[in-house]
Amino acid sequence: MSTSAFKTTRRQLLQSAAAGAALSAITHPAWAQSAPAVPLDEYEPTYFSAQEWAFILAATARLIPSEGDGPGAIEARVPVFIDLQLAGDFGIAADWYMDGPHDPAAPAQLGYQSPLNPAEVYRAAIAELDDWCSEEHGAPFAELEAETQNAVLTALENGELTLSSTQGASFFGLLLQNTKEGYFADPKYGGNHGMAAWVHIGFPGARASFLEWVGIERAYPLGPVSIAGERA
Repeated sequence: MSTSAFKTTRRQLLQSAAAGAALSAITHPAWAQSAPAVPLDEYEPTYFSAQEWAFILAATARLIPSEGDGPGAIEARVPVFIDLQLAGDFGIAADWYMDGPHDPAAPAQLGYQSPLNPAEVYRAAIAELDDWCSEEHGAPFAELEAETQNAVLTALENGELTLSSTQGASFFGLLLQNTKEGYFADPKYGGNHGMAAWVHIGFPGARASFLEWVGIERAYPLGPVSIAGERA
């Protein structure tokens, strides 16, 4: 897969993942909302180390680039979402069945097949990837050119680059899943800042009732509302 195709298919995949939640196209205000209380370059991660945080910023920025007609992962603060998730119950797999035996070749319906919880997978994978990038390209992932970063992620996705440290877990699959979740989740979880992704796809969010719109044959004109009652 070419690096340009990588960037295109990422955005298409994300848009298709949210298609079920989207309404018909309507006129929206610009997706950019009020500035974050803490800019990303000043944010202090809860789980990630400084080197891991640099990786997450760079990797999510390649999965959902800022170029285009909507917000990228950075504008939506996807890295914050992932950091907070890994610092919480998701990171330690609090409600997952984690006992062995673990069979990486088992079909997907048999569930997660690694002895490492998600937080451990991220930590191990980022360290191994940065070491590999330093050996092959002369610098850790976050310091590489965007096209080289795309090539590394593509190799990881296609299985051309394998990680021994994750013990059966698909790091790329986990990273992509969490990036999409952070892009489309309610802002209370740290991502989708200003409901930017919802505005972009025309999703109304957590409005309590649409009864008054039943039977009205025109585009829904109101923007998204978060669980906390904030309006985009």
